[in-house]
Amino acid sequence: MSEAKISIRFFNDREVRALWDGENAKWWFSVLDIVAILTNQNNYTKTRNYWKYLKAKLKKENSQVVSATTQLKLLAPDGKRRLTDMLDYNGIIALGKEFPSKKANQFMEWFTFSDESIDGKSKAKAYALFDSSFIDSIEVGTTKGLQQIHAYLFGGLYDFAGQIRQKNISKGGFQFAVSHFLGNTLKQIEAMPETTFNEIVNKYVEMNIAHPFLEGNGRSTRIWLDLILKKRLKKCVDWSKIGKQDYLNAMMLSPTNSIVLKTLLQKALTTKINDHQIFMKGIDYSYYYEEND
Repeated sequence: MSEAKISIRFFNDREVRALWDGENAKWWFSVLDIVAILTNQNNYTKTRNYWKYLKAKLKKENSQVVSATTQLKLLAPDGKRRLTDMLDYNGIIALGKEFPSKKANQFMEWFTFSDESIDGKSKAKAYALFDSSFIDSIEVGTTKGLQQIHAYLFGGLYDFAGQIRQKNISKGGFQFAVSHFLGNTLKQIEAMPETTFNEIVNKYVEMNIAHPFLEGNGRSTRIWLDLILKKRLKKCVDWSKIGKQDYLNAMMLSPTNSIVLKTLLQKALTTKINDHQIFMKGIDYSYYYEEND
């Protein structure tokens, strides 16, 4: 199974890694990641030992959890890809019952949250974007290009997909560009240079301040930014290198001080612009930034 089919979900800022099984059309989830969460353990060795003990106990009880376990390769803490125990959706539900606690209940509530939500469906479309021929037809660095991305991610989910907003919006007390002047504002942003890294980030900051859509601005604009970086500098951002809070803080500061954001993005730049996994992890993190805690 290809490592490129890896996905990362987040529970209380902790990673839950999953691998897609195309043959059986389902996700397999890392048992150790979930055991670490349910036992509130940060030590990899202790987590592995606990799972070893629990697995032996469940085996004696002829539990279906053990028989449902398969082994697939994931990146271990030592940087090498090693076989690790994985369970499918039903296996994880069964495993959760072995941890009767408030934490386990919270985890199960999160884990069983349907991917049929707007975010879930949009994220699936974002994954598909990398392999689609559509990505090559997107205009780079223009308002139209951003509209194309937004329409692709949210088409059929929002009736305003790809459409510039006609209403004023604000977030956390910050007023985004006034809708009445938005057309002119977007033309000015479009005309901004995008030759150097600094120029590209300045353009990204201005587009974020403009916030041209009623919803889905961040997710669309991060892809838009990566396409500019890819075209102009032959680089893109490895979003998995940027923590959620660091990113949100930097974006909050960016209208008056973009240095923090530039430093953050600069450190996360990669030349792996055609790497499937970098793109997929980027989508995971991008959607995670938008989740409400």
